[in-house]
Amino acid sequence: MPLKRLTRTASLALCLAAYALAAGVAVLVCRLLPWRSPIVAAGIADCAATVAIFAFSVALDNSSVYDPYWSVAPVPICLFWILRVGAGFSLRQIVVPVLLLVWAIRLTVNWVRRWRGLSDEDWRYSDYRRFGAGYWPISFLGFHFFPTVIVFAGCLSLIPVLAAGSRRIGLLDLLGLCATAGAILIESSADRQLRRFVTSPREHGRILDEGLWAFSRHPNYFGEVLFWWGLYIFGLAANPAWWWTIVGPLVVSVLFLTVSVPMMDRRMLARHPGYAEVIATRSALVPWAYKRREE
Repeated sequence: MPLKRLTRTASLALCLAAYALAAGVAVLVCRLLPWRSPIVAAGIADCAATVAIFAFSVALDNSSVYDPYWSVAPVPICLFWILRVGAGFSLRQIVVPVLLLVWAIRLTVNWVRRWRGLSDEDWRYSDYRRFGAGYWPISFLGFHFFPTVIVFAGCLSLIPVLAAGSRRIGLLDLLGLCATAGAILIESSADRQLRRFVTSPREHGRILDEGLWAFSRHPNYFGEVLFWWGLYIFGLAANPAWWWTIVGPLVVSVLFLTVSVPMMDRRMLARHPGYAEVIATRSALVPWAYKRREE
């Protein structure tokens, strides 16, 4: 049976096998290579696991096999750093990993709900198949390796949170909690509203304009960006010397603002001419009141 004709259950089983193998590769790399730096060790293991997932993407002819990596990878990275640099279990060192786990489970489950199997490849990937033999190099660099680097950069804020010598709980922690927990709630609500809209009967050509989507073109993206800023705030509260980890949420923000949002807007414009009005009157990311269109 051709792989693309496999059932959704069989496709998910193959995907699970791919991630189990990738995890094994990451553990093996950490055991064989004597890297003392927990950042270097985790980074190399992360890249090795990405290569393993890419091999499955090629073998299964579907780059969407990588999609859950974005939400899955931070959990073992966090666990590895807990084992390598963790010092006790302060309130912050408990709350942040729990928030990360909740975020990861929710986002991964959301992907599982959406993915229809190996016959379903994200349109942002399949559009590049027009490059023929160049598709897989593009897929590796753009759809696999680049997101891995971005997520790893975002995870760097976990190091000061988990390490010894963290500062006492303060107002910054409260701000970080509001940002991360709020981000999970916003992203969850936006995805639920979108799923309800897509699966319910509606007028042809209608564009979602209810709930959070009435105030932002991409509230789910906003929730994702806010989550990484929340992790950074926690890291800053734990140890201000790690301020440079701001590179993580910055690159996540740039990715969504310069790649994800424009790509989705172009797709919506091509499918719904009336979407031009949405762009003119609705925020790209941050949910707020309608902008007044200039006459």
